[in-house]
Amino acid sequence: MLEIKNLAAAYGQTQILHDVSLVARAGEITCLMGRNGAGKTTTMKAIMGLVALRAGSISLDNEVISSLAAHEIPKRGIGYIPQGRRLFSELTIAQNLEIGLMVRGKGMDVRKKVLDLFPRLRERLDQRAQTLSGGEQQMLATARALCIEPEVLLLDEPTEGLQPSMIELIRQVIVKMKHDGVAVILVEQRIDAVLSLADRVTFIENGHTRETVTAKTLKTDDSLISKYVGV
Repeated sequence: MLEIKNLAAAYGQTQILHDVSLVARAGEITCLMGRNGAGKTTTMKAIMGLVALRAGSISLDNEVISSLAAHEIPKRGIGYIPQGRRLFSELTIAQNLEIGLMVRGKGMDVRKKVLDLFPRLRERLDQRAQTLSGGEQQMLATARALCIEPEVLLLDEPTEGLQPSMIELIRQVIVKMKHDGVAVILVEQRIDAVLSLADRVTFIENGHTRETVTAKTLKTDDSLISKYVGV
């Protein structure tokens, strides 16, 4: 279980998060929702140690990890698929996957399982990442994160700009991670995707967590979506 308590975080002198708290449980999908600039991506980066914390704590299975260096966070089993993918563009698919495997010392058996989820990547292992389509790059970013065999998986707008067939593939992988007992935190703006995937939804507004509800609640009452996401 990943637990965030009263998190405050900043970029330099600019404070973005003021009071963010949430819990991501094993085998559940927690979705972060809010307007642009609410602090969703910054929350993800804070978990990964990529922005400076001013207050609060982050713990994984009761171990405080918010004091760790950023390169230590993935070693604890937290996989991150950032918005924009952030691949090593000059490296091949195989080399990008190898970097993921190295994080926690995983071997070819793990790579095989990951490639079973993305057979298109297996067909072009020697192709450089920068030559892939947007959907293929999202596949590779996801596959690289899965190479650490994560206990927690963070996905920031994973379906943005993808065609329907790619969106469905990513959705299937997210559901599989849930069924495998992974705690998933998903930033997603597509309401239909949230309602079909999430177990819980946490709304963030101006760097504060406001409410956490079940997706089932939102299916019967969309007033919170209008309140925190509507224009």
